[in-house]
Amino acid sequence: MTVRFASQTEIDNWDELILANPDGGNIVQSIELANLKSPAGWRARLVVTECCAITIHEHTAPLIGKLWYIPKGPGVQTPSDLAGLISPLRLFAQKHGVFAIKIEPEILKNDSNLSELSKMMLAPAHSIQPNSSTVVLDISKDTTTIMAELPQKARHAIKRAYRDGIVTKKVEPTDENFSIMISLIQQTMADKSATIRDESYYKKFWKTYTDNKLGALFFAYQDNNPIAGAFVLTFGQKATYKDGGSVRQKTIYGASHALQWCVIEWLKTKGITDYDLCGTPPTIEVGNKNHPHYGIGLFKTSFKKTITEYVGAYDIVVRPFAYRIWASIGERVICRYYASILNKLFY
Repeated sequence: MTVRFASQTEIDNWDELILANPDGGNIVQSIELANLKSPAGWRARLVVTECCAITIHEHTAPLIGKLWYIPKGPGVQTPSDLAGLISPLRLFAQKHGVFAIKIEPEILKNDSNLSELSKMMLAPAHSIQPNSSTVVLDISKDTTTIMAELPQKARHAIKRAYRDGIVTKKVEPTDENFSIMISLIQQTMADKSATIRDESYYKKFWKTYTDNKLGALFFAYQDNNPIAGAFVLTFGQKATYKDGGSVRQKTIYGASHALQWCVIEWLKTKGITDYDLCGTPPTIEVGNKNHPHYGIGLFKTSFKKTITEYVGAYDIVVRPFAYRIWASIGERVICRYYASILNKLFY
C-alpha cells in the first residue's frame, strides 16, 4: 500500500478527503484542529493512503524522537482495513524519525474485533479523546419520532423545563458569549481535579469552528440569565457535543435536557443524522457511582440507554527501544510537566 504526504491540492481540500474516508470522517481529523494544535508544538502531517486520508499530529519528545498521534483515526471501520495499513504506515514513519504512532480508530468494540486487533502486534494505550465509550443518537427521523423514542426521563425533563420557563436558543459566536460559556465550564469543573484548557484556547477553538460553519453555541436561560451552555461541532452528517457547562446553584429541573433538545432541532435543519454526546463511562462502569464520569453518564444515557464502545487507543511501535523509554517514563513525565508546570494538556 502506498503511503505519502499530501499534495498542495489535497491539502487545500483536506476536509473533503477526510469526509470521504470509510468512517464518514471525524471532526478531530479536520484541518481546523490540526492548525489549532500547531502553536502547542504539534505539527500537522497530512498523509494519503489508498484507503483513507489521515491527519497526523507530530510532536518531538526530547531525547526520544518524534511521536505521531492520529486522533480518532485512521478513518477505517474494520480490523482488516486497519491491518492493511499498519505495516506501510510503520515503514513510512520509520523513514521520518518517528518512534511510535498513537491511533484511535472508531472500530466497534466486540470480541471479534478485539481478537483481530490482538494479532496485529499493537501496544494498548490510554484513550486521548473522551468518546471511546459514548452515546450516539440517531436523529435521522423527524423530531416527533425522535422525541417519542427518547426514554421517559428525558422526555419528561425536556417538557417540564419548557413548561417551567426555560428558554433555549442558538446564540451568536461573540467574545461576550464565549466568556459566558467559559464561566459555565469553569463552574462545572470547579469541584473536579481535571486540568482544563485555558480561556484563550477555548475562544480560538470556538471561533475557528464557527467561522468555518462547523460549530455552534447554545444557551439555556432562566429569567434571562444563561444557566447552561453547549458548543456543538458538525462534520458531514455527524455532530459532536464538544463542550458543556452549567451554573452550580439549583435551577429549573431539565434545563440541560431542554438545551440538548434545542441542539437536536437545530441539527435537523443541517441534515445531521448522528449526534455523538461525546463520552460516558464504559458499559460495565456506567452504574458505578464512584466512577469520575458517573454523573455525565447518568445524564447522557437518559437520552439513550445503549452505550457505543470503540476499541480505544493503541500504539504502533516503530522504534522499540525508544518506545520502551516513552512507555515506561517518557509519556508520564511530559504529561505531568504540561499539567503541573504549564497548566496545560499535552495532547
